Amino acid sequence: MSSSETIFSSPDQSEYFEYKPISSTSVVGLVFALISLAALLFPELLLLPVIGIIVSLYSVKKIRKFRDEMTGMGMAKTAAFLNVAIFITGSAYHSYIYATEVPEGYQRISFADLQPIPGQPGPVPQTAVELDGEKVFIKGYTFPGEKRRNLKSFVLVPDLGTCCFGGQPALTDMIEVTLDDPLRADYSMSYRKLTGVLEVDQEIKPISGIGGVYYRLKADGIK
Repeated sequence: MSSSETIFSSPDQSEYFEYKPISSTSVVGLVFALISLAALLFPELLLLPVIGIIVSLYSVKKIRKFRDEMTGMGMAKTAAFLNVAIFITGSAYHSYIYATEVPEGYQRISFADLQPIPGQPGPVPQTAVELDGEKVFIKGYTFPGEKRRNLKSFVLVPDLGTCCFGGQPALTDMIEVTLDDPLRADYSMSYRKLTGVLEVDQEIKPISGIGGVYYRLKADGIK
């Protein structure tokens, strides 16, 4: 048979590679696992691995149902495992920090304890008045002022929103901090942990640049 008469047979169907797309939810679950690593530093982000767990388990269920149409089971299971591990590790770590961060002799307070109570007279609640002269532990952020380095005094606010993006904080969302010698601090966007004696005034005490405060802290420790 001449070359011109050569008959080309069609390829065997078994030689074709059957393409299956990777499940998009398995990829999303893995992405959540990666960004959830930040939850090991910030407890507020522990919701991320929870979302990652839900997405990953949904992906596993979806791939099992449509196993002939998509792939990515290994990725989905890996993402689920990583999200669970990050959530458990982060929760345990932050729980340990919370349980051990308050020095002996100090009581934990938050800015929520300093807010006015609807129906009660005055801008300062009685629960805050009772803290006057007490040794307390409180966390917050440094409100930016004109001076940024080697600060002996600054204003503490409850969150980054009021610190950097919210303009003038509410009067009860500010504590004037004065550091004992030789303590000094530089301005940063990092979370601050302070100990000291809280002073509560029921009349506003003026401070240059921000109007005034009801609360002052003579701080003997800062981290």
